[in-house]
Amino acid sequence: MKLSRTLILSVFIVASCGLAYELIMAALASYLLGDSIFQYSFIIGLYLFSMGIGAHLTRYISDDHALTRFIEIELLVGLLGGVSALFLFVAFGFALAPFRTLLYALVFIVGTIVGMEIPLVMRVLNNQDADFKEIVSRVLTFDYLGALAVSLLFPLILAPKLGMARSALLFGLLNAAVAWLTARVFRQHLPNYKSLNFRAYLVLMMLAVAFVYANRLVFTAEQKYFGDPVVYESHSPYQRLVVTQWKDDIRLYINGNLQFSSRDERRYHEALVIPAMQMAAKHERVLILGGGDGLAAREVLKYPKVQHVTLVDLDPDMTKTFQTADKLTKLNENALNNPKMTIVNTDAAKWLENHADKFDVIVIDLPDPSNFALGKLYSVPMYRMVAQHLADGGKIVVQSTSPYFAPNAYWSVVATLEAAGLHTAPYHAYVPSFGEWGFVLASADNHFRLPEKVDVPATFLNTTTLRQMFDFPPDMARRNVEPNYLNNQKLVAYFEQDWADVMR
Repeated sequence: MKLSRTLILSVFIVASCGLAYELIMAALASYLLGDSIFQYSFIIGLYLFSMGIGAHLTRYISDDHALTRFIEIELLVGLLGGVSALFLFVAFGFALAPFRTLLYALVFIVGTIVGMEIPLVMRVLNNQDADFKEIVSRVLTFDYLGALAVSLLFPLILAPKLGMARSALLFGLLNAAVAWLTARVFRQHLPNYKSLNFRAYLVLMMLAVAFVYANRLVFTAEQKYFGDPVVYESHSPYQRLVVTQWKDDIRLYINGNLQFSSRDERRYHEALVIPAMQMAAKHERVLILGGGDGLAAREVLKYPKVQHVTLVDLDPDMTKTFQTADKLTKLNENALNNPKMTIVNTDAAKWLENHADKFDVIVIDLPDPSNFALGKLYSVPMYRMVAQHLADGGKIVVQSTSPYFAPNAYWSVVATLEAAGLHTAPYHAYVPSFGEWGFVLASADNHFRLPEKVDVPATFLNTTTLRQMFDFPPDMARRNVEPNYLNNQKLVAYFEQDWADVMR
């Protein structure tokens, strides 16, 4: 009975670890490669497929060796799964080999080994003369419970607190601990107990050392990848934030993608904010969707008539970082701590659904529509909700990716705003870090009179540059593309295809 209980407990831990490796590698792929929908889908599918192969391979293990092989497999999966995230960070940072090849090969190998665990446990239990129906019921029950436990712990606690590398190593230690405990409990049934016990201690020691030095190794790999010294990094349940600095150039990366460079971000943020603020009938109440770095808020707060700014950003790590880090608060001129600011950390669409406030200016500074989760925030239903929050004479502005590098995606945003019943005024600005970048003004009326002056201090915008932004050369001219509805997400397809064409 004691032996059976030990194995049943091991099922719970094994299931947790198996799902954890799958989640960690899928999350890492989305962080480092982007395209999160494809990466999660493909990696989960590949992992499940390889688990099926692993389960099939157990047929070639005799019952006499099932217990020994189970312990050895636990040590192997603990070692490979435990170092998986750390290995992938190092491989990506130092470009050791084609990263996708390494990633998918590791997913396949770990999945195959994990797939051997449960069939072997069931065979060992069956050898204990237990009732087979009882074995199946208990094993699968604890298997599913373990999966539930890690699916909650990983995004809520482990990833934000430990990071990917240490989370994987923690589960590797659990796998190795299962191997050591099983060997100890079953030592009378194991002729090679001393060898297994030694290997278990060795793997536990290796994983423990890796756990201690993991953050240092990841930091070194990231320094190599980003080039400039990393001054801040964090994992949140939503994204990975990295801030680098070289001399006076501070850069923010989200999931490996550059968000701004302090050398030219004023071009972007002045272009984003000032035209809408100048053209709106009033600008006393302003809503910012996204913009958790506080740089758009900095431009808004230049206007003395602004009475209140509501900023809705999903990630509390983002807003907290730009509220507290000295270098970053200096960059946004402490905008997020201004008494006129109200910061709400929630999904932008949910906030719009649950509030009825009206605003004179609405600034939409969200990440590019690179996946379906972001694409919904650029959809016709989303813009209809935004329009309901617009005061009379108010203006909406949307950052809309590049009309030069991603023209189909850019003009799809324009078409989507128009399909939502809004009038539009597309414009663009040159930002050296990104090239030509696009924005769209929108309003319930068709009044987009260019201002005769810029009322606030600006380093990039004046009446001349502002006027030039609304002129599109032939190579960025409007295209006949479809609006973005939730049931087709055409914008995401346009975005992916446009940038794929650039990379060729």
